Amino acid sequence: MSAYFDENETQSTEERLARQGRRMRRMLREGSRKSKRFKAILDDAGIDPNAFRFPEDMEKMPVISREKLVEWELAEPPYGGLDDPDAEIDRIFISPGPVYEPHLSEDDPLWARAYKAAGIRKGDIALNAFSYHMVAAGLTFHNGLRKVGATVIPSGAAGREQQVQLIRDLKPTVFSGTPSFLMSIIEKAEELNFQFGTDFRIQKACFAAEPLLPNVRETLEKKYGIDTYTMYGATEVGDIGFECREKRGWHLCEEVYVEIVDPATGLTVAPGELGEIVVTRFNSVFFLVRFGTGDLSRLIAEPCPCGRTSYRIDGIAGRVGEAVKVRGLFVAPSQLRALMKAWPENALQIVVDRKDDKDVLTARLFCATPLSDALTEKFRKNFRETCTVGIDRLELVDRKEWDIQTPLIVDQRKWG
Repeated sequence: MSAYFDENETQSTEERLARQGRRMRRMLREGSRKSKRFKAILDDAGIDPNAFRFPEDMEKMPVISREKLVEWELAEPPYGGLDDPDAEIDRIFISPGPVYEPHLSEDDPLWARAYKAAGIRKGDIALNAFSYHMVAAGLTFHNGLRKVGATVIPSGAAGREQQVQLIRDLKPTVFSGTPSFLMSIIEKAEELNFQFGTDFRIQKACFAAEPLLPNVRETLEKKYGIDTYTMYGATEVGDIGFECREKRGWHLCEEVYVEIVDPATGLTVAPGELGEIVVTRFNSVFFLVRFGTGDLSRLIAEPCPCGRTSYRIDGIAGRVGEAVKVRGLFVAPSQLRALMKAWPENALQIVVDRKDDKDVLTARLFCATPLSDALTEKFRKNFRETCTVGIDRLELVDRKEWDIQTPLIVDQRKWG
């Protein structure tokens, strides 16, 4: 299905900006008519949709953080007033915060460009190990695989032994999920006396939601013969970038406009300079403009030998602000504060680290009085219900050790 390596991907910069400018002005006009909040954003920025200059006027609009989006959605559920209330929506996804996300049109090639760039096509069988629960991941990755013609095994978050059985019985050629989960499946397969590189048929792996560390990529490619590709996106705006065969950064998807900005000013920085990834997805359903992902990266303007002319982003160099991504899901201060309303005499800090290429979440609960085993288990359950991710280790600390300077979130991970 060559539709996902189309003429748009080989356009000149001028042609691409002209096309994106038309889509941006259409989105501004529709959003200003259909959303009071969006119109207020434009009015405050002094923007007339009919006179909008693209991309020059993008910087006039504020960068919208995830925390701000959560605040708006809590005040005006479900979408913070940024939606077309009359739009036909077939699915609503939820990500921690909570953030409610209206699923975009089925015509939107979510993730299909990434899978096409990895060489996945009709005849491939793909094990999709992203969650099929309320989060967007499972179904949107599933649809991307189907759009390039692959048959999908919706294994989701099934246990490792069941994943091994599916790989053995159904003989997928592609794995779609996180690198740590694939390594865990391989470990289980070898515990069951399989030789993963020779007994199974997986030839390609497409990863998202967590970094693919160089040593893990080398192990997968050299030891197990799996050609690896990484993809980058955010649940609020969908797919943003993907690797081609050259594996020299993420090509920007044609359905989004990406800026790298100074987090302090919201102004764009020059290619090669570090800044926050800010994304606008062109659509007529959810008018989220200049969404700040919180991720730091650099823009690569040099042409890619693969033939695509889009700019690329050079991986993730770190995070802006307080929210942190754990095992592919964000944990935000607003969630932790909401959780602690049910535990008012106590205080909380979470510490995120990495061990054996897996995220480890430690919750430090500063207790006013000792907790029984039953209350400890209740807290673990409350945490998962509020934040979606589970606690790996719970430390009970005397409440006296907490003070006003104690940070809610500590990220001790080191990437690279």
